[in-house]
Order: sequence, then structure tokens, then C-alpha cells
Amino acid sequence: MLETIWFIIWGVAWAVYFMLDGFDLGLGSLLPFLGRSEPDRRIIVNAMGPFWDGNEVWLITAGGVTFAAFPRAYAVMFSGLYTPLMLLLFALILRGVAFEFRAKVDDARWRRVWDACLVFGSLVPALLLGVAFANIFEGLPLDAEGTFHGNLLTLLNPYGLAGGVLFVAAFMLHGANWLATRTEGELKARAERTAKRLWPAVVVLAVAFLAFTWFATPLWRNVLAKPYLLVLPLLAVAGLLATRVFAARGAPWRAWFGSAALILGAVLFGVAGLFPDMLPSSLDPAASVTCFNSCSSPLTLKIMLGVVLCFLPVVIGYQLWVYRKFRDVLTEESLRDGMFY
Repeated sequence: MLETIWFIIWGVAWAVYFMLDGFDLGLGSLLPFLGRSEPDRRIIVNAMGPFWDGNEVWLITAGGVTFAAFPRAYAVMFSGLYTPLMLLLFALILRGVAFEFRAKVDDARWRRVWDACLVFGSLVPALLLGVAFANIFEGLPLDAEGTFHGNLLTLLNPYGLAGGVLFVAAFMLHGANWLATRTEGELKARAERTAKRLWPAVVVLAVAFLAFTWFATPLWRNVLAKPYLLVLPLLAVAGLLATRVFAARGAPWRAWFGSAALILGAVLFGVAGLFPDMLPSSLDPAASVTCFNSCSSPLTLKIMLGVVLCFLPVVIGYQLWVYRKFRDVLTEESLRDGMFY
């Protein structure tokens, strides 16, 4: 029972991370297309600035849950997927540095360098996370000892790349919706147009990926075996449709919640379809790393569950406060006091 509870916590932590950090990863990837002037680019950076580091708390949470609750899964993941995970880490570090450094020198060339770092540090993590999770859904070449028989190119297979492209497109849609909630005037209109143009691409990619998933993975069969889990892909579909409907009505906040529901439902569908596997083996199903054969002791799981129940409300409360505190619309005039990125 404890193993199942922690598997759910693990999956929810990843889903919430993608839902929250997804919009600033997507918005950072769109910076060259939406930021046509320095004031526009500064507004875009400040639309992400107060939130990105708090959003990544959920990445730390997901990694911490894996390390503490499922140490064998953590060991296998970080040995087998060492190269892409290090690339992900370095890209995220570069992105964080870019936020802090781009305004330190009043020079256009200096800002262009850090803007490029911000784009790289947003686009590459979105792509790598999609590739990584698609490969996990499909199954990794793991033997009974947890040894990964492959390399980075092994992960860049058609299904893995399809997952990466879908993540990038969905995050870009999410980011464009976010910018539409935080701005006004021409930049807001540009963000809304971008979201409307991205929506058909996300639909096509999502349908193609789900069809690919039917043939390449056991996710659909596992979910259909428990019909109540169909609420998860239905949540994703409802979110995708809501995004388009509310964007057409000029309701950017509702459109953003729609794209949030799309990401949340899609990731939870994938995680639910994996259960009880965490790292399924494509070489031998018996060699798969599951939540039952990789978990910590029952006492450890009990203690950590108590810690989570105590501190999770604090984290959620803090993030709600931050989102409420910085909810105002950003304009060029509002950034003139120097207390911004």
C-alpha cells in the first residue's frame, strides 16, 4: 500500500512540475519569435522571472521522491540516462544564470548572448524531458542487474523524438497562453495569435503520439484494464479543447488553465499506464524496475509520508502567494523602477 501511495506521489510531482515549469520553458523557447524589441523581451523575461525557480521546486521534489522512496529506480535512472540528465542539468543551470545576468550590463550584445542562453536552457530541457519520458513509456534496454544497454543515440528513436517534439509544442502553447495573461497591447495580441497558431500543431502531434503509443507501449492496455483511469486522457482532451475555445473568446486565464489541464492529464495518463513499473525493461519484462522492487523500507516510507503531509501544504501555500503577489499585468512603464530582471 505504501509503495502505491509513493508511486502516486512520484507521478503527481512530475505532472505538477511539467504543468508549472512547462509555461516558462515554453515561453523561453518562444523568446526569439515574441520578443521583437528589447522592451518586449524584458517583459517576457519578467513574465517568467518571479516564478521559474519556485516551479522547479517540483523538479527537486520529483527527484527527491525518486531518490528517497525508490533508491534503486534512482540509481538505474541516473546511471542509464546519465548523459541526457547531465545535459538537462547544465541547460537548466544556464537558464537560471541567464535570468540573473542579462540585465547586469547595459549592452545589446551582452543581452543577446544571455537571451540565446535562455532560449537554449528552455528548449533543450523541454525536448530532453519529452524524449526521456517517451523512452520510459516505451521501455528501456535494461538487464536484470539494471544495466542500461544503449547510449544517447538509443534514446533518439522515432517514438522518443515524437515525445520530445510534443513536449516542446505543448509547452510553447502553454507559455504563449501565460504571456497573454501577463501583458497587454501588441505583445498580448502577438501571444494570443501564437497560441492560436500552435494549437492545431499540438492537436496533430498529440493524436499522432497517442496513436504511436498504442503500438509502441502497453500504456493504453494498462489504462483500459482499469476504465476509471480514462478520466486522465479525457482531462487532457478537455483541456486541449478548452484552450482553443477560451482563446477564441479572449479569456487568456481560462485558456492557460486549459493548457495546464492538457499537460496534467497527459502526464498522469502516462504515469498511470506505467504502474507498477517505473523503468520498464524492453529486454525482459521481469527485469523492469517497479515501485515494489525498488522502494525503501516501510519505516522510511512512513516517516517520509509524514514529512510530506506536513510540508507540502507550506510549499503549495507559498507558491499560491507568489502567483497572487505577481499577478499584475506587465508593461514597459511598470518595469522602470529597477526592481525587475
